Formats: sequence, C-alpha cells, structure tokens
Amino acid sequence: MRRAVVAVLVACVLLAPGAASAQERPPDVVVIVTDDQRYDTVWAMPTVRAELIDRGARFRDAFVVNALCCPSRSSILTGDYSHTTGVWRQSPPFGRFEWFDDSSTLATWLHGAGYTTGLFGKYLDGYQHAALTGYVPPGWDRWVAFVHSAYYDYKLTVDGRVEEHGSAPSDYSTDVLAAGAADFIRSTDGPLFLGFTPAAPHAPAIPAPGDEGAFADLSPWRPPSYDEADVSDKPEWVRALPPIASARAAAIDAFRRNQYRSLLAVDRAVGEIVTALRDTGRLDDTLIIFTSDNGIAWGEHRWTKKEAAFDEVIRVPLVVRWDAGGVVPGAHPQGPALNIDIAPTIAEAAGIVTPATDGRSLLPLLRRRPVPWREDFLVEHLAGTNPIPTFCAVRSRGSMYVRYSDGEEELYDLSSDPSELDNLAAEPGSEDVLRDLRGRLETLCDPPPPGYLDDGLDTRIWWAAGVLLALFALVAVRTRGSVTIPGR
Repeated sequence: MRRAVVAVLVACVLLAPGAASAQERPPDVVVIVTDDQRYDTVWAMPTVRAELIDRGARFRDAFVVNALCCPSRSSILTGDYSHTTGVWRQSPPFGRFEWFDDSSTLATWLHGAGYTTGLFGKYLDGYQHAALTGYVPPGWDRWVAFVHSAYYDYKLTVDGRVEEHGSAPSDYSTDVLAAGAADFIRSTDGPLFLGFTPAAPHAPAIPAPGDEGAFADLSPWRPPSYDEADVSDKPEWVRALPPIASARAAAIDAFRRNQYRSLLAVDRAVGEIVTALRDTGRLDDTLIIFTSDNGIAWGEHRWTKKEAAFDEVIRVPLVVRWDAGGVVPGAHPQGPALNIDIAPTIAEAAGIVTPATDGRSLLPLLRRRPVPWREDFLVEHLAGTNPIPTFCAVRSRGSMYVRYSDGEEELYDLSSDPSELDNLAAEPGSEDVLRDLRGRLETLCDPPPPGYLDDGLDTRIWWAAGVLLALFALVAVRTRGSVTIPGR
C-alpha cells in the first residue's frame, strides 16, 4: 500500500542529516552480498580485512531476519521484513521472484535520484523464466544477472540478452562478474550504485582455478554444538535429525574447506572493485557495504543448512567503509544490526527520501553518535521444503526465544549458553522469562507468517489461498516478469 506513492517519493532528493546536500555530489555506493557466508569466515579474506575491516567498521552483532536467500535479498533491497515484502521463502506460494514487488527497491530509489545503477550476480530465486524472456527489473541501468547462479556452465542476462558461459577457467563466474563490476565503475560518469552478488560460497562451493589446494590443513570444525549428542530438549524437527555419521562428517568438512576456497575469489573481486574505485578517484567518498544473505550450519545441532533460528544461521558478516562519511576505521559498532537496515542506511547516505521501511539507518552507530537502539528483534520463517516448521523468534543480546507453529518452544540463555545447547523452555524457574518473551513475540510477530498458530484461519485455507495467488502470479510473471500481489 505504502509503495503506491513511490513514484513521487523517489524523485525527491532532499537534505538529510549528515548526507549530501543538493549542491554536493552524493556518495557512490557499493553493496557486496555473498551467498551463504557465515559471520566467522572473514578471517580468511585478507583483502576484505585490509581494505574494508581495517579501514571501516565491522558489526559483530549483525543478523538476517529470515535466514533464506530469496527473502533475505528482498529485505536487503527494500529494508523490509518478509511480512512486509510478502517474500517468505524460495518457492510459491508466499515466496520466490514472482512474489516480489520490484517497483520500489534500492535500485529505483537511487536511479530516481540520479544514480547510475548496476547489478552483477545473483538476483532472486525464481527469476529464471523472466530472465530468459529479457525482463530487467526497474531501476537498473546495467544488468548482468545470473539466470541461475553457478560457478561454471551458467547463463547471464546482460541487459536482457542471454549470454552463455561454459566450463573453461576463464568462465569462472566470480571472476567474470568481478571484471564486469570493475568495468562498470571505470566507465560510469556521475554517482553510481553497484550491487556485486556472486554465487560463492554457496554449495557446491567450487573454488576458482588455482585455489583448489588452499586450506588443506584447516582443522575440522567441532564446536560444543556439533553433532549435538542430547537433543531430547530440542524441538521435534531437530530430534528427528540423525547423528552425524563419519561419511557425512567428511562431506561437511570438505564443504567447509571449499567454502573458504571459493571465498578467495570473492576476496580478489573486492580488491578489483576497490582498485577501480581508487583509480577513478571515487574511493574516498564511496559507501561500501559487505555482507551475506544468511549464514549456514556446519553440523551444529546436527543441522547443515539454513532457515533455522540458531546463531550460526542468522548471524552474518557486516562491514561498512566510508572514508568521507564519518565511519570510524577499526570500529565495532554496537548492534544488533539487521539486513533490513542496509537500505535505509544507503538512503540516508545518499540524501534521498524513500517509503517508510521496517529497518533503520546504521549511520549514527557507524559515526559513534548516541542514539536509542533496538534491544531485540524478530526472526521469522515460513515452512518450505526443509523440515523446519513455521516460526517466529525474538533475539536479544542475552536470549533467543522461538515459538513454532506446532506450539513447541525454545529458550536459550546466550550469556551462559552461547552454543544454544540447553533449551530452558520447559525448565522450572523460566516461567517469568517465558511470559515476558511470549508477550514480546506477540508484539513483534505481527502480522504473523501465513498459517502461524491460531491467527483466525485454518492452515489449509491459507494454503488454498496461496495456491490461487501463486497461479495468478505465474500468469502475470509470464507477461511482464513481476507482479504486485493483491492485498499487499
């Protein structure tokens, strides 16, 4: 509803506190979003450390609010939760590219404010058909997007024209996209917005040529929660997971090594982007944001995917460099910072007015200005192909509380149990904490995920309605690539 006024709002370039005035050139903006990168992996990226972390600020408490690629990327582009974007998961109903209203995004806002915009890499899951029909989402001037993201043997849609890449070393997708991103910087006049979104380190995490032998001596990952022995206090979906057998453990270890290996090419790509910014005189006044769409589990609690509310899954790297923008080098701003904060941060830096968002600008924290900040936040999830039921969760510095659609609950004291081993939801003495967190969840989880708990409609009715909307979306996307879902 609120996006109906976007056409008017994005045309307004106003003076915002600490941002560029109408007489000044606004900052360039670069957003780098990796795929399934954990927060604790940036130690293995020397360029990211030297060029971004040491010269910028790193949030140690940075999270996504829906730990799955498509909904998280939708949140990054809009500053909104899934309950606002309508993109809850990877597949319809209630998910995928067809469910995303692309008429109001970072691209349209910045394009309307005079920026030249370019995306190089992954867009949203389900974009394949629209890509093959030549559809380029609004707001993008340069569009080099995966039809389906991969390392080799993939297709790119280049400004609506499909370009095929094979299995030669020169086709390695991270390198191809990095070269395109650097060329975009060097060939663009005026303020630019670059989105660099490679496939790495998503499975199968294929390393670039020459990186296959890196991290050969990496020690196996065996934190206290790895292959959790006693899951009797965990929700049913965890209790149903088998212990990690030796063959599966070897596969997890190999995948972990390959994730690190594939990140080396991303690290070099960051170097190419920074060099292009420096060579063109842009670097000092470029807002650079480095993050991931979600984390991933490496065997913690017997889990090896995403979507859960565990810290390894929802926590992501978040590094911000902006030399001329007052970002304090080497700082570790207090959070929590969320992926829904990225869009409003960029909007404030660029000095543009946008539709209201669920997120908040991080600039006051980055500039060490005292400002009231959130004490907790909502994590939401809609069940899909994996066994995790629909849930809403409240995460604070000291606790994590999860309530699933089947009524099961999890409660962890993160100060004494950071590995989330002991579920206190059924423990005597937790009644007062649970009462407070249930009330907080009721406030934050509004509107709830479709079919969540007793929201006045039987789950079967939600699914029937969703299927009908999915059919409508499928018809619409075949004609123009995207659709505004009725009632949104």
